[in-house]
Amino acid sequence: MESVQAIKQRFGIIGNTPTLNRAIEKAIQVAPTDISVLVTGESGVGKESIPKIIHQLSHRKHNKYIAVNCGAIPEGTIDSELFGHEKGAFTGATQTREGYFEVADGGTIFLDEVGELPLTTQVRLLRVLENGEFLKVGSSKVQKTNVRIVAATNVNLFEAIEKEKFREDLYYRLSTVDINLPPLRERPDDIHLLFRKFASDFALKYKMPTVKLTDTAIQVLVKHRWNGNIRQLRNIAEQVSVLEQNRTISADTLRGYLPTTGSNLPAVIKTSKSESDFSSEREILYKVLFDMKSDLNDLKKLTMELMKNGNSKDVEKKNESLIEKIYGEENDEDVLDFEESVTNTELLSIPEHASNKEEPVNPQDKYHFAEEIEEEETLSIHDKELELIKKSLERHSGKRKLAATELGISERTLYRKIKQYDL
Repeated sequence: MESVQAIKQRFGIIGNTPTLNRAIEKAIQVAPTDISVLVTGESGVGKESIPKIIHQLSHRKHNKYIAVNCGAIPEGTIDSELFGHEKGAFTGATQTREGYFEVADGGTIFLDEVGELPLTTQVRLLRVLENGEFLKVGSSKVQKTNVRIVAATNVNLFEAIEKEKFREDLYYRLSTVDINLPPLRERPDDIHLLFRKFASDFALKYKMPTVKLTDTAIQVLVKHRWNGNIRQLRNIAEQVSVLEQNRTISADTLRGYLPTTGSNLPAVIKTSKSESDFSSEREILYKVLFDMKSDLNDLKKLTMELMKNGNSKDVEKKNESLIEKIYGEENDEDVLDFEESVTNTELLSIPEHASNKEEPVNPQDKYHFAEEIEEEETLSIHDKELELIKKSLERHSGKRKLAATELGISERTLYRKIKQYDL
């Protein structure tokens, strides 16, 4: 069995962080077996190196190694790419095609970004993992394959399982061995080593002197968060190597290449929503309106109690919870002085009828105090229309065309109205 240092030199891996060494050790130990491996880590940490190590150290190293980016293949064609299709299976399938699982029989398939697979494809993949069987698109013939699967993802699969975007049974089949690669910010001692390696490679590629960092520039480099991890560090090294005339890079010069977004400060992020959270302004408005309606109904109930009983002390005692709900608990004095505030408030007097004769009151009539108003009779629509036509004809001396224009109707309509009203 090769040592970790020998594997690093063979595959060009830079760094000596314990978590990185542990990940490589697990890859070396699991390589001779055929069990499935799931490589996890943020984007840009170099997850593609682990499947290569596993394949090269396994008994399958003389067979094919195929790397598939699941996120780059459209959802409608990914089944055809992975499992193949028969001629005429769909529009454009002019001939039978072999899929990756058929081509890589006896070898290794690396499924990068496996978390992006559609659910229907996940079911097919689960069958391959369980018994090595698959069906081509448009075929009913079961085929066998002997393929070792190494998957990788930067997605939190537990969250994807909760959102029903990833099958839980597939996760446990893939993650027989889980190898996690640490992000670059957790490898501070390796950041400058990687930068020097990249700077040396680009100097050789572009045939120019190698750039060097000052001590303060090294501190800036190490303290940066590196959300893009090794991929971002490589891009920065290439930009500095190509664009800078002075081959000694100061801290100020380096800061000009580093993005200003993001912070190294820790933050507490609330991942779950409470039941009181609102997803839109409409729901907030509905909640406010419902609360206002509820308060208004409570006030109506309390006012009716006062009108019926007239004894504010009894009303307060009977409706203690209702008063507390309406006026809240912020100021207890307001609640305690409720009786005083009611007694000091002038009640609206109910107007009496002009007649001296007292009319009998029906005790079941809640609105016996309401004053009856006699509404004046208004003209009907028919009479109003007739009056308008008459006045318009009088103003224009019987000229129907001018009258029609004034009324906003056609002359034919006005003529029909005149006939209708016998004018």
